[in-house]
Amino acid sequence: MKKIKKIKIKINGKLSTISHNTSLFNYLIKLEVPMKKVAIELNEQIVDKNELKKIKLKKNDKIEIVHFIGGG
Repeated sequence: MKKIKKIKIKINGKLSTISHNTSLFNYLIKLEVPMKKVAIELNEQIVDKNELKKIKLKKNDKIEIVHFIGGG
């Protein structure tokens, strides 16, 4: 049986362990992130949502999910 390699990342300041080779898109779907209502930052850079499927998460990546809040 093949052992699945795990990596550690930070999401909104909290340490998380995920499977190696996970795409940013799949990770966000797993977390049930409402994609239309958030901005995604990876290692202090805003990510174009069209690129999410192409980005594979790496050890020590830092993800910030910023929720838009309406008001006035």
